[in-house]
Amino acid sequence: MDGHDAQRQARVFNHFAGPAQVELSVGDVRNIATDPPLPLTVVMRAGEERVLASLQQADRGQPAGFELALRAIPGSPDAHHDDVEYGWPLAGYPVRIHQGFDGAFSHTGEESRYAIDVAAEEGTPVAAARDGVVMEVQDDYYGAGLDKEKFATRANVVRVLHKDGSMAIYAHLKPESVGVQAGKYIYAGQKLGESGNTGYSTGPHLHFCVQVNRGMRLVSVPFRMRGPDGTALQLDAAATDATAAKRTAAGE
Repeated sequence: MDGHDAQRQARVFNHFAGPAQVELSVGDVRNIATDPPLPLTVVMRAGEERVLASLQQADRGQPAGFELALRAIPGSPDAHHDDVEYGWPLAGYPVRIHQGFDGAFSHTGEESRYAIDVAAEEGTPVAAARDGVVMEVQDDYYGAGLDKEKFATRANVVRVLHKDGSMAIYAHLKPESVGVQAGKYIYAGQKLGESGNTGYSTGPHLHFCVQVNRGMRLVSVPFRMRGPDGTALQLDAAATDATAAKRTAAGE
């Protein structure tokens, strides 16, 4: 907030290296007028800073107060997802998908319904599955567990923005392993970081999904992917569960 006591400005900075949709709302309003009226939803460019609203004491002779709330969702609500085939993000390493689309353990919400969890030893190189711009990097979280309140938002992540506006998520990365910077263009096959075990996680693995902004909501979308040998992979939960069961029976 900028300004003196009688008049304030709500100034917002988009820290993503890509578009973000921002919602500004106000509550517990007492003797305050806003311009423009709130709530307000806008799309901001990468790195943009903007004054979204001015708040002024309506009657200077009376007490005034308010509480601002800000929500930001990465991506543009105008984004779509092209029907492209993604490369295998653990180049040179075998396919060991332990949870696929609609996985009962943690792939039940709309943000992760169409996601895959790939078992990988900590330190396994993680490569970009598609060209794009690095939109967000988080790699300084340590620790993992099944306490959602503690770990749900503490996974190390690289978010990559594609030309169609969709975004790929590479999550649970090893702390301080990411070698790319936000705002940089990367190519499919380029190393992003290393797999790890951070955040809400039962063990070392890579969580991968593709998301789009559906109007202040992040929604995962189905995608196609080829394995390291170039063949198309079955990514739904039924297929991946069956494959995992076969590996277990074989002692893998």
